[in-house]
Amino acid sequence: MTIRLAARADLDAIASLLGPSTWKPADFLAHNCRVAVVDERVAGFLVSREVAPGEREILYLAVDPPYRRRGIARELLRDELARSGRAWFLEVRESNVAAIKLYESAGFRHAGRRPQYYSAPLETAIVMRFFS
Repeated sequence: MTIRLAARADLDAIASLLGPSTWKPADFLAHNCRVAVVDERVAGFLVSREVAPGEREILYLAVDPPYRRRGIARELLRDELARSGRAWFLEVRESNVAAIKLYESAGFRHAGRRPQYYSAPLETAIVMRFFS
């Protein structure tokens, strides 16, 4: 597996992994968008941005279903947390237990809830934070 900065050529693969979102794949290129490449194919991606000095927000993390449970999300997350920063934040669907467990195993902690944050379907977001 190789993790690298996303390029325009990756946008179709990113779009196929995106699912329901208010984001457009091209918008991710304005932020720190990194892809995990396995067998010359984009198997996952993570998008983050700096929101204040020393503070980052993880906007999106997705892995192609056939590549799940192979450590790709964990490696993308590890790559992100190696960036300069003191604090990271993210939101995750309350029902996404696998993602919540992944984030907890990486050291993220629950910081709050945002009722009705997600649409399609309407769902509460769990806010999580990580301090280095």
